[in-house]
Amino acid sequence: MKKALLLSTLASVTLFAVAPSVKPAYERTFSQSQFMPDISMIMDFSYVNHSINDAELQHLEIPGIVHGIMGTHEHGGNSESTYNAKNGFNLNYAEMVLSSNVDPFLSMDAVLHFSPQGVEIEEAYFTTTALEKGFRLRGGKLLSEFGRQNSQHHHFWDFGNMGLVNEAFLGSHGINELGAQVQWVAPTENYLMLGAELLQGTNEAMFGNTQIVDPNSSDKENPDVLGSDKRAPSLFVGYVKSSFDIGNTTVLPGLSYAYGSSRIDHMEDENPYAFAGNSSLYGADLTVKHYFDSYSFLTWQSEWMMRKMEGMQYDNNGTVTSSTELEKKQAGYYTQLVYAYDQNWRAGVRYDSIYRNDVSGADFAQNMKRYSAMLEYHPSEFSRIRLEYNRNNALFSEAGERQDMDTVMLQFNISIGAHGAHDF
Repeated sequence: MKKALLLSTLASVTLFAVAPSVKPAYERTFSQSQFMPDISMIMDFSYVNHSINDAELQHLEIPGIVHGIMGTHEHGGNSESTYNAKNGFNLNYAEMVLSSNVDPFLSMDAVLHFSPQGVEIEEAYFTTTALEKGFRLRGGKLLSEFGRQNSQHHHFWDFGNMGLVNEAFLGSHGINELGAQVQWVAPTENYLMLGAELLQGTNEAMFGNTQIVDPNSSDKENPDVLGSDKRAPSLFVGYVKSSFDIGNTTVLPGLSYAYGSSRIDHMEDENPYAFAGNSSLYGADLTVKHYFDSYSFLTWQSEWMMRKMEGMQYDNNGTVTSSTELEKKQAGYYTQLVYAYDQNWRAGVRYDSIYRNDVSGADFAQNMKRYSAMLEYHPSEFSRIRLEYNRNNALFSEAGERQDMDTVMLQFNISIGAHGAHDF
């Protein structure tokens, strides 16, 4: 009897001690901090000195590939310049990143891109976190994982500008589209990932699906159609990527392919033209990274692209629109070497080449190159100061004369807030 009474007393004391710490549901306060996303802001500012003045830069081109590569262009409803495009000071962008888990099944990321010309949603997508058997699904506006550099944000690049072939073929924004992405990681000893993307198809440099009308049509309400619109989504991207280690060296190879309709409308430009057809883009990339210690490493990164565009080219002389059947086969690559001496200092060199430029009915330059060298100082992991020199032999005037350009650039990249880790 005494033993039972003792146990009952101890149970009562225990309940009394525990119960006050467990509040009823109506008394529990909402913890906002548990639902706050990671927020960061990244600013990119540069001082640039080109050997060619800004007025001439607006009209330079890579013949047969892209007009006005250094000039302003329409993107997201804004008139934008390429990064580091103007002599003097450039506020290239301020980038706000928001990232958080939604629940056990989804995460969400958003990247807001602020520039002197306006604000746009660069990326906003959800990602599944609980699919089984190695699958992952992503949907929204996103950077395609075609190749190596396309999916990387500007502040992650090792040089101030994109690879020449990337920018010439796909524009300064790359493949940045509304769409869906599915990836599968194979259950193999070494990393092996297969991915496919179905995208809206609005890339302004190579792909597109919007109807092109003849500006010289006599009937303005029902104008002649040069290129009919294509049902979206109209761009498919597929790729396979792998990774394996050899001692202290990591090797990352990849193969990519993109196919879609092309509706490129520059009828309102200074030299009006349009293209309607279909395009294929092939890519191969290889990154090799060797670590000497925790902070010192050597990285060799290369990427190759070849594109084939078939369709009709339309030229407007102001009163009459002429048409020509057109086929383009063009190819190029970049290769770069970056050495990190320690956690503060890095140096690198890059070589760009567009070596094939076959356009039916035309005889364009075949050998266009750019040479780059850079030196970086990182005061901390949140800031970077980069001095870079470029020698660009790929630019031509509208009269077809090569315009060699030298550029010296001092770039400041600074970030604040909680920013997620980048892919390796």
